[in-house]
Amino acid sequence: MDFIFMLTRQDRTISDCLELFALIRPLRLRHVGFKDVGVDAATLTALAAAIRDSGATTYMEVVSTTPEACLHSARIAAKLGIDMLLGGTDVAGVQAILAGSRTRYCPFPGFPTGHPTKLGGKPQDVEAHCRDFVARGCAGADLLAYRATEAEPLDLVHAARRGLGDGRLIVAGSVSTATQIRALAAAGVDAFTIGSAAFDGSYAPDKGSILSQLSAIEADCGAVAGR
Repeated sequence: MDFIFMLTRQDRTISDCLELFALIRPLRLRHVGFKDVGVDAATLTALAAAIRDSGATTYMEVVSTTPEACLHSARIAAKLGIDMLLGGTDVAGVQAILAGSRTRYCPFPGFPTGHPTKLGGKPQDVEAHCRDFVARGCAGADLLAYRATEAEPLDLVHAARRGLGDGRLIVAGSVSTATQIRALAAAGVDAFTIGSAAFDGSYAPDKGSILSQLSAIEADCGAVAGR
């Protein structure tokens, strides 16, 4: 299972993302992402280039709340050559924009609303959406399991796994403990994101630096993989 470090707090890319990424680059994280809000386009361009230059896979998650803004973010992702675009719900519109680009797409299943985003929907909704994503040629799904308002998080995870088959299942939002990481690994999740829990120190409350927080997450992720 992969750990995707998001350079975000409260669903926004941090304003000093470039400086922070330079600080953590020696950790050689393999998966790094950011949100489509919080900094300007020039900063996103520089950040994507820095992540790619480090050898990591690049991710951008859409949290814009209007259909027009989501499609604008998809255009940015295609222009930047992001490896994986996460989020949004307009599958047809986003795929039309990404056609011919290197960017693969994992939409939100269920019914995401608000900012910070909450997730409505039952397991049967998530499973049906994920089956539809696969049929439409998406790479997988970006599930806000721990933001759920109508179902237990792991029930949604199992539903998404059934719907996706071999598609890539990413769990994003409010992952903050080693217990969650173990549960997600056992449920067949391919990757998870953490941002705020590393920045606010809540993942490893006995450690002080962002480097120590990330090292703790990496160690717990490696433990479930037997590394």
